[in-house]
Amino acid sequence: MKTITRRTATILTAGALGLGGLAVAGPALAGVGPFAGPGSAAAAEGIGLGYGMGSGYGMGSGYGMGRGSGMGSGYGMGSGYGGGTCMGVAVTAEKGTLTSAQKTTLASMAQEEKLAHDLYAAFVARHDVVVFDHIAAAETRHLTAVRTLLQRYGVTDPTADQPAGTFTDKTVQATYDKLLAQGSRSLAGALAAGQQVERDDIAALKAALSGLAAPDAKQVYSNLRAASERHLIAFTRWADR
Repeated sequence: MKTITRRTATILTAGALGLGGLAVAGPALAGVGPFAGPGSAAAAEGIGLGYGMGSGYGMGSGYGMGRGSGMGSGYGMGSGYGGGTCMGVAVTAEKGTLTSAQKTTLASMAQEEKLAHDLYAAFVARHDVVVFDHIAAAETRHLTAVRTLLQRYGVTDPTADQPAGTFTDKTVQATYDKLLAQGSRSLAGALAAGQQVERDDIAALKAALSGLAAPDAKQVYSNLRAASERHLIAFTRWADR
């Protein structure tokens, strides 16, 4: 199975980090020239026209660097991945009221976003596959949004000052350790771990949105759920290659 590694793809610039939370990475059509690969999806979380290797590796109007950087004949296998609306770091909805239970849930969301980020960052080092690079960057922005809510509602951030791969919640720690071991054995195991993380996040966010009235929390949770759904699609497509 051929894969496009971080070494053969142009990595996201600081300018592209200004917006967005999701970088859905995937294979695209081979080609020649300075333009990013085609993709049929709507604007993914990010800016620019995509990124790629000639007409190669791209994500529709997804996550990238405007024109990208051409590399002659690109390598690719199909259409790019992307979709959905852009999720920025800013929380624009007004503050509401959270119950004690909802504040506890908010703290757990921070742990889940950190778990996803730390896990995918660890897989980058082991497998050198761009999908983990991009989604790890997305998780950083998601955690920033959750931390904004923690500050608004005076909830202690359980992820503050915690090193990568370290969690205050023993259950979260055990989950991370299990998935890290699974994903360290093979790329297939890492992609399966990513799928599991996103499925768990979708379920948790769906439950958290039930009965939630605070506009800002609803905004963030809804965006996180949509992003997790796109992350799941990206991991699944890579796994199916």
